[in-house]
Amino acid sequence: MTVQAHADAYLGLLRAVPGLVVFDGAVPAATRPPYVVVYVVVDDSDGQSPDWGDGLDGTSGVVTARAYCHSVGANAAAARIVAGRVREALIDQQPPIAGRSVGMIRKDFSSPPVRDESTGVLVMDQIDVYRLRTNPA
Repeated sequence: MTVQAHADAYLGLLRAVPGLVVFDGAVPAATRPPYVVVYVVVDDSDGQSPDWGDGLDGTSGVVTARAYCHSVGANAAAARIVAGRVREALIDQQPPIAGRSVGMIRKDFSSPPVRDESTGVLVMDQIDVYRLRTNPA
């Protein structure tokens, strides 16, 4: 299991959407919306999920990868449109990850668009969190 393989699974699905601008963390200076910024966090599960157990030998194998997607637009409606395109690309997908049995991507959380003027230009940022669980194949 590699952390990057899980991140690549999310990013690959998003980058396949025509016209959707996707950043893996850093956004270049002077980038204008709309776009989505993705932060992927991969952690080992404790094996307590009823659907995804640890190995018979007791070793940990379950991984939960969460994608924190910041859908950015010039206004609230634009941020929601980007968030909708992100949702369509991710929800219920089972991206291939070598050596892993992959569940379907689910959504854990959504926030309303929030004003961000930290760069001197108003943008609206909607955060959605998606979850993907994998097991050794």
